[in-house]
Amino acid sequence: MNSLTHLTNNIPWQRLTTAYGRGTDIPQLIQTGQYEELANLIEHQSTLWQTTPWVLLILLQKLSKQKPEQVSLQEIQLYTAVASAINVDEMDSQNAVETMNELLDEKYLWPEDEEDDELWWEEEEPRGYEQEAFFSYFSYSYLLLKDAIPVFTAIMEENEKLAPAIQELLLMLQSEGERAVE
Repeated sequence: MNSLTHLTNNIPWQRLTTAYGRGTDIPQLIQTGQYEELANLIEHQSTLWQTTPWVLLILLQKLSKQKPEQVSLQEIQLYTAVASAINVDEMDSQNAVETMNELLDEKYLWPEDEEDDELWWEEEEPRGYEQEAFFSYFSYSYLLLKDAIPVFTAIMEENEKLAPAIQELLLMLQSEGERAVE
């Protein structure tokens, strides 16, 4: 079993939320490369969801092993959608949980049974959306994208069709201070 399959299978997708419910379908969407559908689930109206950092972790690991000509514009657009929701200048990790794995602690996961999901969403702070956890979805998503800059840069240098979209993505990952220096 390859490490991506192992990782995908060990994330409790059915207990993590997306913009449109539970993340149960995410492993299949990742496996079949349905990036547009994934983007709609992990970023919606400038909000990132419980599943977002985990989807990025898996996709970015996969991306690092692909040849530049195999990468699709839809995949780059997924990363751009996530980056567009992040205010880079506010990404101070002091407000995040200590490790990304903490986001899979029982206190953040939704119950196995989906029957009461509507009631859960009506809570003032639904489970997994407390301030620290919610900020962590943005913080770890940002860190994962930042760590992938060398991968994005290599793809951009080898795939001129994707170069404009990747350039846009790379600009989104810079703070105002970094942009001013250039």
